[in-house]
This record gives sequence, structure tokens and C-alpha cells, in this order.
Amino acid sequence: MYAVFRTSGQQFRVANGDVITLHAHIGTPGETISFGDVLMLKSESDMSIGSPVLVTAKVFAEVVEQGRGEKVIIFKKRRRKHYRRLRGHRQDQTVLKIVGFSLSGEQPPVVEAPAKAPRAPVVAKEPKAERVRPAPKAKAKSKSKE
Repeated sequence: MYAVFRTSGQQFRVANGDVITLHAHIGTPGETISFGDVLMLKSESDMSIGSPVLVTAKVFAEVVEQGRGEKVIIFKKRRRKHYRRLRGHRQDQTVLKIVGFSLSGEQPPVVEAPAKAPRAPVVAKEPKAERVRPAPKAKAKSKSKE
């Protein structure tokens, strides 16, 4: 199953569990949001195509994190005119994990991942005994002429 939806001037083809990055600041981490501009929805047996959108269909996603993208450098120059401008830009981004979609618009039940077994406690090892070094040998006296 997959769906095609549009948001923020972009179209995305997603399936359950996909992780996508939007160029927008939407929601807070852990929040579930929905997108209503679903263009197409395909299941195992049939395909629904909107003209232009499916009215009741929705795509549901969980906000994973908020952040900023890579820095883009904007450099303008006019030769022989002493004109140079340097600007940088970092786009706000939201990382989303697709949790489901439905044709009727009802949010599907969220299936939580099974809890991990607790780790075994780490037993501290006893420190190794320090190596005993032999005492340095005494230097022989040199014979000097007197």
C-alpha cells in the first residue's frame, strides 16, 4: 500500500513506516499530524485516484524531529565594480515518519513497537595489579686521572 500526497509545494509517494523530510516547521516532536491533499491511494486490491484530490482521504505522520538543513551559500559579484555580497541560508526542516493512511479519513490505530528486553547489568572488572619494575642498576664509577 502507498499514497501520494502534496504539502508545502511538493508531492510525496509514501508507504507505512517511511521517513520523509519537509522544508517546513510543522508540529512538535512526538505529535501526530494529518495531510488532507491526497492525490492517490493504492491498496493491495484497488487504486483510488482523485480529481484533483481524494476528498476524505488522509495521510497520518508522526513528527520525529525539527532541525535545519545544510547551509546554502549565496554569492553575488559584479566584476570590476567592487560589488560582492555573501549570504548564507539554512532552511527549517521537519522529519516525519508515516504511521498510516486511510480513504475514509479515520486515523488508523497506532501499533507500538514491542518493548525491548532490559539489558543485563554491566559488572565492573577489577583493575589489574600494577607491574612492579625492578630497581635501576647502580652506575659504575668512572676512573679519573688524578
